[in-house]
Parts: sequence; structure tokens; C-alpha cells
Amino acid sequence: MFAIIETGGKQYKVSEGDVIFVEKLDAGEGDKFTFDKVLAVSTDAGFTSGKPTVEGASVTANVVKNGKAKKIYVMTYKSKKNEKRKIGHRQPYTKVQIEKIAF
Repeated sequence: MFAIIETGGKQYKVSEGDVIFVEKLDAGEGDKFTFDKVLAVSTDAGFTSGKPTVEGASVTANVVKNGKAKKIYVMTYKSKKNEKRKIGHRQPYTKVQIEKIAF
């Protein structure tokens, strides 16, 4: 059994017990979070896709950790102008463990 959920502008294929990293959610560590935007659900009985979401379907997850990813550096440069700039960025994320797919 798996489901396809949408959060943070991205789509994830999840099964029960999976641990995924998603865009930062407004939830603390140890909290339960429910994803309501379920685009598709596959069970033993068959596959159901939504238009655009599946009615009554939800995915419950446990928030494991909030954190920041590794730092990346962005460099901008303009030739012949003596203009260069180096910027660092750390993307915040939320690590969640999928507990239940309700359909």
C-alpha cells in the first residue's frame, strides 16, 4: 500500500513506516501531522487517483526532527565589472515518519 502526497510544492510517494524529509512544517518534534492533499492511493483492491485529490484520504505522520540541511554556496559574478558575491544558504526541513494511510 502506498500513497502520493503533496506538501511544500513537491510530491512524495510514501508507504507506512517510511521516513522522508519535507519542506519545513509548522509542527514541533514528537507531534502528529496529517497530510490532507493525497493525490493517489494504491491498495490491494486497486489504484485510486484523485481529481485533483482523493476524497476522504489522509496520511498521518510523526514529526521526528526539525533541522537545516548542509550549507550550499551561491556565487554570482559579472565579468569586466569587478563584481562578485558569495552567499551561503541552509534550507530548513522537517523529518517525518509515515504512520498510517487512511482511505
